[in-house]
Amino acid sequence: MSDPFDGTERSLGQLVASATAEMSALVHDEIALAKAEIRQDVKRGVFGSAMGISALVVLLFSLPMLSFALAYAINTWTGGHNGNGGWNLVWCFLLSFAFNVLLAVLLGLIAYAKFKKVKPPEKSIASAKQTAAIMQNAKPHPRPTRTPALDKASTVARSSV
Repeated sequence: MSDPFDGTERSLGQLVASATAEMSALVHDEIALAKAEIRQDVKRGVFGSAMGISALVVLLFSLPMLSFALAYAINTWTGGHNGNGGWNLVWCFLLSFAFNVLLAVLLGLIAYAKFKKVKPPEKSIASAKQTAAIMQNAKPHPRPTRTPALDKASTVARSSV
């Protein structure tokens, strides 16, 4: 930006061009800020979605295999492997199911925490509001008033042919 006190005066066209360029740069900077904030929130949202989908995948696809494996493991740990009977398989399967539900709840809570961190682009909103406030307070220079004598002199009279 040029120094306004360098001793040279700029024409009206130069001032308008300078103001237009600075306003354009300001708008581009605000758009870039909004894009950066939105990109960060999208990354958080994608990660939260991935965690939520992971919770569903774990719950749906691992329940049958994990339930059987865990139920038989509980039965074995309680003495069912050596002929003493151990716990009833019903209780073993219920414990297996409870473990899978707890795992899905944990993954769901992680997903919820990530979604909760997604927020609107506050810096962009504040910057846009600040720019709008500045533009509302900016007043144009008053135009010189025209006198009727100048208006008549500046018009071209038509001749009738």
